[in-house]
Amino acid sequence: MLQMLGIRLVNTEVFYKTRRSGMKILLATDGSDYSKAAVKAVADRPWPEDSKVRIISAMETAYVPTTEGWVLPDSYYDDIEKAARAQAEAAVRDAVEQIRSGKTAGLEIVGEIKRGTARNVILDEAEKWDADLIVLGSHSYGGLQRFLLGSVSQAVAMHAHCSVEIVRRREVGNGKAI
Repeated sequence: MLQMLGIRLVNTEVFYKTRRSGMKILLATDGSDYSKAAVKAVADRPWPEDSKVRIISAMETAYVPTTEGWVLPDSYYDDIEKAARAQAEAAVRDAVEQIRSGKTAGLEIVGEIKRGTARNVILDEAEKWDADLIVLGSHSYGGLQRFLLGSVSQAVAMHAHCSVEIVRRREVGNGKAI
């Protein structure tokens, strides 16, 4: 019938995007108690077979504006970078250990430290890796604190190309977090 109308079909193949069985979970951590709650949420959940967890920690380059009259020692920035790297390595190492001992055996787990601001690193890595889910903790800043400090979780939730799970610590009656 299409040929009668002068339409010729050249290629009638239909391409379907096949869905992989496992999930790609990007877990962002900074080692804080809020990030540890996110790590616990990932570790305590059963994931589909062949799922992959990529744990990242962002390491921001320190910037201290100084005037010419006040100069920091040469080692200042090196010391700050070493401390930031040590904190990021500890956060990733602890997260890897906790997830390995979690509910889902056989997860492929990779940990990395990336340089840059947390929100940019998380969004860029999720997009490059084609993550299905981003999991991160929230400091639960309100009003003025959020305005002054910014909210990584809010920025990620607004701009991510995939689903985002923001984990908050729950407070029990005696003020302790769980």
